Amino acid sequence: MPKLIRITTVPLSLKLLLTGQMKFMKDAGWEVLMVSADGREINEVVRKEGVEHQIIPFTRKITPFRDLYCLWLLYWLFKREKPDIVHSHTPKAGLLSMIAAKLAGVKIRIHTVAGMPYMVAEKNKKKLLIAMEKLTYRWATEVWPNSKSLYDFMLSEQLVDESKVKMIGFGSSNGIDLAKFTRDALSENHLIAATIRITPSENDYLILAIGRLVKDKGIEELVNAFLSSRIVNYGKLVLLGSFEQELNPIDDEIVRKIQDHPRIVQIEWTDHVPHYLAMADLLVHASHREGFPNVLLEAGAMQVPVICSDIIGNIDVVTHRRTGLVFPVKNTEILKEALEFAYVKRDYMQSLADNLYQEVIEKYPREKMHRLILENYGRLLEKS
Repeated sequence: MPKLIRITTVPLSLKLLLTGQMKFMKDAGWEVLMVSADGREINEVVRKEGVEHQIIPFTRKITPFRDLYCLWLLYWLFKREKPDIVHSHTPKAGLLSMIAAKLAGVKIRIHTVAGMPYMVAEKNKKKLLIAMEKLTYRWATEVWPNSKSLYDFMLSEQLVDESKVKMIGFGSSNGIDLAKFTRDALSENHLIAATIRITPSENDYLILAIGRLVKDKGIEELVNAFLSSRIVNYGKLVLLGSFEQELNPIDDEIVRKIQDHPRIVQIEWTDHVPHYLAMADLLVHASHREGFPNVLLEAGAMQVPVICSDIIGNIDVVTHRRTGLVFPVKNTEILKEALEFAYVKRDYMQSLADNLYQEVIEKYPREKMHRLILENYGRLLEKS
């Protein structure tokens, strides 16, 4: 029985980014171990995936002494477990596990790239983050960018040798669960709960953003665009996600607007995302950096019209005026105009959403992605 160790920095990534993947590999005859830092999601992930979990105390910040300790722990974990494959996801877990796996003699070391923090970093920090990316790829045997535009970017920036790079399918790290993200699977109780939290009036145009409330997600531009638009009195901006002011803080003035403005609703993270999508008239994803955004697949599966920024990852899913509207990243004025256009041209926006739905169900079903990953594990085992 081949052995796989799947590693992310925090357990939330195992829960949200890799849902069902470990269970699929176990059912296919693999021995699977999950690794991440500690967190409240661990018990739920272990129960749903049906595999064991090992805690390594990763941090998401740059913490040299803690990182060296984690590297030492990973090395001995790999020496003890003797996995056939170590497969990492997220930057910190990738860097440390690729180095430790190489030192421990693991032959197959895969790192999935789902966005790069250095794309939006300041100059001095950017150099360090680029060096860390290159180091991760150097110690990996294969690097899997989760979108074509990310694949092209990595090669154009000469971050990695082309012989190491492979994209799985049409992109995405885990595909989309079409059984969950469908209006046929909605619970009336959860719809009622979502309605109570939003408290929309009968004619409110609901604009939804899903994800962490941080600067890199374009929250500042979205809030300013909405509040300066001509539809502010006819719409509600619903922000589904939690603040992370310690890592990538939003400007304090924007935080106050989110908390105080009567036309903005902030809701802490919930697992019932499909119910909020079902209520939404529009999904906006104004992010500054991505690898391959799951939220666009989710909106597509729920046939919700989309506006997104023109960044790597977003443009792999949404084509301007064919499957959604795409605006220049960080451009508040054009985003404002797009919001006003979407409000007026609802039938047109729905036609774009219908086109996106067809692409999502054809290219990105979760079962298809899991099978492709398993096939590539088998390929690498034969090769080794």
